[in-house]
Amino acid sequence: MSKILAITASPRGERSVSRALTTTFARLWSQEHPQDTILLRDIGHHPVTHVTEAWVVGSFAPPEAQTPESKAAIAVSDQLVDEFLSADRYIFGVPMYNLNIPSTFKAYIDQIVRAGKTFAVGPNGYEGLVKNKKALFITSSGGSFPSGSPMGAYNFQEPYLRAIFGFIGVTDVTFVVADSMNQGEDAAKVSREKAETALKELATKW
Repeated sequence: MSKILAITASPRGERSVSRALTTTFARLWSQEHPQDTILLRDIGHHPVTHVTEAWVVGSFAPPEAQTPESKAAIAVSDQLVDEFLSADRYIFGVPMYNLNIPSTFKAYIDQIVRAGKTFAVGPNGYEGLVKNKKALFITSSGGSFPSGSPMGAYNFQEPYLRAIFGFIGVTDVTFVVADSMNQGEDAAKVSREKAETALKELATKW
């Protein structure tokens, strides 16, 4: 039995492609693996707080320097980190905003990427502490940014996600991309159907 953390980052509702695909995959996974537990966190509609000065104090200052504000700020991060570490697998539904991820998802990442919690700094440099986990990124975009093409150089989303999650130790990652959503009805339909087919296959063998 596995515990899966599914996160949707789009502020849109029914019009969100990444949200719809993430919800679909979670349903398919539950059908194929009824023994597993899926926890959904919707940071698109219920954003987590950004890092503040109080958060920095709560994370790094000695106990005598802590304030009620710093304790409250870091308590949010502690909850999110504990939730993240308790999961065996992750599903992230992430639209592309301005060639990268939405600020809602960046705020979440800043809450969980923490020294001593999800990564360590030792004599040999940085070490990711999140071991033996899998992550599925379901992304959507209005344009198309295929790797190796001139437009691929504008895709800062996938390289960043691979880098930051690899930094904390999550290196077994899979991307399912629904692109071309603003490139005409036919192109959007083909891309979405391709993503849906990939997710159906992953529901049985991921």
